[in-house]
Amino acid sequence: MTFSIVGRDAATGDIGVAVASKFLAVGALVPFVRAGVGAVATQSYVNPNFGPDGLRLLAEGLPPQEVSARFQAEDSGIVQRQFGIVGADGQSVTFSGPGCHAWAGGVAEENVAIQGNILTGPEVVEAMHAAWNVAAGQPLPRRLLAALRAGDRVGGDRRGRQSAALLCAGPGRGYGGLTDDWVNLRADDHAEPCAELERLLDTFDLLFGRPTQTRELSANELGWLRALLVRQGHAATLPDGPWDAATEAAAWSLYGTENLEERWVEGGQFDPVALAYLHKHFKA
Repeated sequence: MTFSIVGRDAATGDIGVAVASKFLAVGALVPFVRAGVGAVATQSYVNPNFGPDGLRLLAEGLPPQEVSARFQAEDSGIVQRQFGIVGADGQSVTFSGPGCHAWAGGVAEENVAIQGNILTGPEVVEAMHAAWNVAAGQPLPRRLLAALRAGDRVGGDRRGRQSAALLCAGPGRGYGGLTDDWVNLRADDHAEPCAELERLLDTFDLLFGRPTQTRELSANELGWLRALLVRQGHAATLPDGPWDAATEAAAWSLYGTENLEERWVEGGQFDPVALAYLHKHFKA
């Protein structure tokens, strides 16, 4: 009743899961991720204990193949279960019990495990695998979502669409660089959940992405910004001339109000992505 991809970025160590299903709030049951440890997707008459148990066993040093063997030996309902596991070192495994509803199957290789059940056919997994390979070099959330959308386009869950989720972690990726928890997005009940997940990821990248380049404002842009800061109540007045402490304090206040603080740069430098958002949002 679900198709998913568990993946790791070999260059960064980031790890995550993307999943979609004709099932309410699939993100509440299927994906489990821990930076530096690994990721698990557990589905098909889902045993939600496979998530935390799998991460615990990976943290204890068991490779995914041994975690899989443990699940198969200990779960009386394993015949109907399906799961994919990728460890922090890139080892992977996928498992589909013989009692999973057709079509069911998957593929696993270094850094990725793809699996699905009640699919329109094997073309879903094949399309996901191809898209994962084509998207090499993209940030992990984008690469996982590209694979998920590819599977959805060729048929996905043969019962239809309802929900999708994307969960990723990576060293220092969390808000403010304070945790490893990174992307955690869900479309719990939506006519086009994979498309909605992409819209949410676009918004996430805007609000929580960090600058990759910066520049100073032109004199005209600085004048526009100061007028905006006064108009929006972040300062009573602001002086003309070069960037100053009063303008900086007011701009920081605006960034906080607009939830752009992850894109903040001190000293009058501006992230072009944040600046473009401000121009569009405030109709420059």
